[in-house]
Amino acid sequence: MSNYLSQSWLIDRRHALRAMGSLISLPLLECMVPLRAAEKETAAPRRSAFIYLANGVHSLNYQITTPGKDYQLSRSLMPLEKHRQVITPISGLHHPGALSHHHNCISVWLTGGKLGPSDRNTISVDQKMAEVTAQHTRVASMEVAITQDSLAWTADGVRLPAMRRCSEIFASMFEEPKGGKTAQRRALRRKGSVLDANLAEVRRLEKKMGSADKGRMDQYLSSIREAEIRTRRADAWLDTPLPVVSDADRKRTNRDIATTMAGDYFRTVYDLMVLAFQTDVTRVATFSMGGEGDAIAIPEIGITESRHQLSHHGGDAGYMEKLTMYDTFAVEQFSYFLTRLAETNDLNGKPLLDSTMALFGSGMCYGHSHGNANLPLVLAGGSDLGLKHGSHLDFNQSADDFKGYALGSDGALTTAHYQLCSRPANPNAHMSNLLLMMAQRMGVEIDQFGDSNKVIEV
Repeated sequence: MSNYLSQSWLIDRRHALRAMGSLISLPLLECMVPLRAAEKETAAPRRSAFIYLANGVHSLNYQITTPGKDYQLSRSLMPLEKHRQVITPISGLHHPGALSHHHNCISVWLTGGKLGPSDRNTISVDQKMAEVTAQHTRVASMEVAITQDSLAWTADGVRLPAMRRCSEIFASMFEEPKGGKTAQRRALRRKGSVLDANLAEVRRLEKKMGSADKGRMDQYLSSIREAEIRTRRADAWLDTPLPVVSDADRKRTNRDIATTMAGDYFRTVYDLMVLAFQTDVTRVATFSMGGEGDAIAIPEIGITESRHQLSHHGGDAGYMEKLTMYDTFAVEQFSYFLTRLAETNDLNGKPLLDSTMALFGSGMCYGHSHGNANLPLVLAGGSDLGLKHGSHLDFNQSADDFKGYALGSDGALTTAHYQLCSRPANPNAHMSNLLLMMAQRMGVEIDQFGDSNKVIEV
């Protein structure tokens, strides 16, 4: 990393902007690629984004029933119709380690880990990707969550903290440190010294600890190591010029939005992700729209109940309709993200969407009974990474005893469908197979991730 960071820009972004006599938000231009990256001048960076929707969906109005290219989008997924050729809805995947474990499914959505009382989580796929991409970017990865925790976990099973305020997210990527670079470097190195001192003290204490205490201390040490890595990265990037952001982009993204304006908040986070990808500040991002226990209400469309409350609808028609409205609203915001990626150009002049994989979904299918099978998932973008879209990829249909989706108003049909949401029709269809494929397309050289048993082809 040090060799890369010692390189200067071939042309400084600020200088280029002054020469043009204007202020515009620039993507990573070919003439600005650091010298170490000049070998692949025409290759756009590979990027991935992961968006989480809590508590599953109202599956009766979400489920697509026809596999292949001739599928019909369901009511909840209809906002994605205009993106049909760049999306792949996926049915039938599950995480075996999350079955019957209810609300903690968010913790293993990107890890494929287990949720038993003695289990410790593993690295999330976004962080596996960041191990490859972080050497090229100012920010290793971007973690956003409107409530609760982030989706990201380190190799030591420690959850990374999430940012919430849009102005805070903007400042972390596009603003000079408060007090200037010298003060920031002094603070970072002082923090590094404190971390070193803590590690030395811990090593002395470890000799006196029992096994239980050592386990807890291991988690503490993992947090220290992660903080140390991020501190060193921040120090090393202080002398690298920040991307210049146009007034229009700054106005769009550098602001704080009340949670009562959920759509505005979601779209602003998506705009921040697009800007981060466009300027190559980071290449990996996660966004949780709330955890299972506290996903927000959406009063702007008449929903004053929490998503958790709506998911436990008990068959109430009003609640089920509102849950469908919530699902559709979340999909609309994801559609906005895809539109922004499609209309924003990358280094090679092609849309950002071509070099960006975006996965939208949940770790739960049917919230009322905490069904963790048949996960609702949509994969989008990434044509330059080899993805071929336009079909409904359905792993339920490949199961020998699959008898259809049993959608309808008849009680027996509905019960049969909800059972499918709780018990996998295809036990071998692991979501980790999808995560493994995405990791490989990002350049991660692995042949196993989580509990994967094969690579999904998209």
